[in-house]
Amino acid sequence: MATLAGALKPKQLIDPNRYGRSDRSALGRWFWEIDRVLLLLVTVLIGIGLIGVAAASPAAAERYSGGSVTFAPLHYFYRQVVWIALSLPVMIAISMMPRERAKRASLIGAAFFLVMLMLVPAIGPEINGAKRWIGVGFTQFQPSEFLKPFFVVAMAWLLSLHERDKGLPVFWLSGGLVGMVAVLLMMQPDFGSTIIFGAVWIAMLALAGLNLRVLGFLGVAALVGVVLAYFFYPVATVRIDGFLFGEGDNFQVENAMRTLTAGGLFGMGPGGGTRKFGLPEPHTDYIFSVIGEEFGLIACIAIAGLYMAIVARVLIKLLDEENTFALLAAAGLVIQFGLQALINMAVNVQIAPSKGMTLPFISYGGSSMLALSIGVGLLLAFTRRNPYLKRSPYVVKWSGDCLPG
Repeated sequence: MATLAGALKPKQLIDPNRYGRSDRSALGRWFWEIDRVLLLLVTVLIGIGLIGVAAASPAAAERYSGGSVTFAPLHYFYRQVVWIALSLPVMIAISMMPRERAKRASLIGAAFFLVMLMLVPAIGPEINGAKRWIGVGFTQFQPSEFLKPFFVVAMAWLLSLHERDKGLPVFWLSGGLVGMVAVLLMMQPDFGSTIIFGAVWIAMLALAGLNLRVLGFLGVAALVGVVLAYFFYPVATVRIDGFLFGEGDNFQVENAMRTLTAGGLFGMGPGGGTRKFGLPEPHTDYIFSVIGEEFGLIACIAIAGLYMAIVARVLIKLLDEENTFALLAAAGLVIQFGLQALINMAVNVQIAPSKGMTLPFISYGGSSMLALSIGVGLLLAFTRRNPYLKRSPYVVKWSGDCLPG
């Protein structure tokens, strides 16, 4: 027996304790504390996105080839592979951060990209009648996309301060910051992102314990804001008229719906779609319709179910979260993620006005992919759990007293 053990020992190339529960290295702790199911669901989404971009790339390449510029059929697919290769390490690196470090990094990021958002009207190039980007060397980035995850964490930190000092006017401070961001976004114009920021803020206020009457007032105020935007904000007027009355250029959403349903339940097969060549943004805003045409309505339902599973996974896991800041940050991040997916899919099935919003991890885009990876990295960081920590499955610790109001 001793001889047999001695013979096997030199050939043992894999340490049995490596990445086991006894491994206390940074990577070992990360492996056991991370929500591996959530990471798997996000990875599946990214894989589906690559397939979707490959399907939409020929249509996008044909649309944007012209003059001296000619794109290969899989031009956008190859670029998306590069963006994913850059984004995944960022996601993993952020998810390995301790909560306090992730919070500090988010506050710095929120301040930086808020300044960038202020600079967009002054130095941003105008593309298709909108100023949303800032040029950096050979590429451009969209400050509002990067601001989204950092701003959620900053709001969570601000709202959680009420637990320490009941006299802090956190409701008014957070409202002022959201109002400032909304004004900057509407100047671009970017009405869709304005709705995202406002809706996530109200959801986080509800989780923080804001009085129900004040929440009701905010809901009415939001409705009034949409009505005022319809009458005094031309972008909103055009979008709403096109959606409700079919006035103006309503071709995009109508064509998206026809494309989505053209493949029936099982689709026309990879590369078999033809209606996608008539879509204005087949690889970004309307990639959901391209997937419907080539892979069928069943594939679209599966994608919607995947987004629902991610949101449900996080919210259920937060039921026994005892840290108010982590609860608000993780809930805000996943609500923002789910709301963006819902709006994009709603536009594609013609139950919401066109908003120019990408489908998370499925649509093509460098800024979108990097920003979403940062957001999911933060989400994974704030949902990390010590496997040895006992928690009550029945008790939820909220933020204490309700916010003023």
